[in-house]
Amino acid sequence: MSVKAAQKESSETTEFARMPEHEAVYRRLRALILHGELVPGQAVTIQGLTADLQAGMTPVREAIRRLTAEGALVFQGNRRVTVPVLDAENIDELILVRKTIEAELARRGAARAKAGDADRLEAIDAALDAAIQRGDVRGYLTENHRFHTALYEMAAAPILASLAEGLWLRFGPSLRVVCGRVGTQNVPDRHKEAIAGLRAGDVAEVARAMEEDVVQGMEVIRTVLGEAKAP
Repeated sequence: MSVKAAQKESSETTEFARMPEHEAVYRRLRALILHGELVPGQAVTIQGLTADLQAGMTPVREAIRRLTAEGALVFQGNRRVTVPVLDAENIDELILVRKTIEAELARRGAARAKAGDADRLEAIDAALDAAIQRGDVRGYLTENHRFHTALYEMAAAPILASLAEGLWLRFGPSLRVVCGRVGTQNVPDRHKEAIAGLRAGDVAEVARAMEEDVVQGMEVIRTVLGEAKAP
């Protein structure tokens, strides 16, 4: 783990410590799913999660209930849960919904952009590039998600942002699998085009860049997962 990643993890630990236990456990389990620490299809037990999260059984059950309702986990019986495995139809749906919602969030964010927003996004993208150069999959996933979140927060559209965040829970674990198989350098993004559009005040360009970012990233997931299933 890099120094920066260790500092971020320490900051997250401090943040969680200020929350009620049930919320902190939910956020920690959610982060494990979002960043692919739980592999799609791998069954884990409630007792195992209780031990891993160093939490009580009740808040772990509550976190699982919430994440199951969000589609991030599936009950398998015998007190086991799994992260869903994406299939072709899932990916088609995700592409349709993500490009609609996230392009609109990008458009709104660009329209409301303030001085310094482009610099902030550029700094996140630089951290993402550094993670790619290190081959740091966890760092890549964290900074990629942070970039999108930062752009979408600019939109001041909490309902759309919440929907987008829920979608990330559904494909994030598979993105971790993809990065593990093809490397972070082979997952395309259009962040620099979005930043350039933001600096130019070109709202349509920012929306276009993020729509292409979504579609190309999901198509890489489709290709890699398809190859893994091929005989």
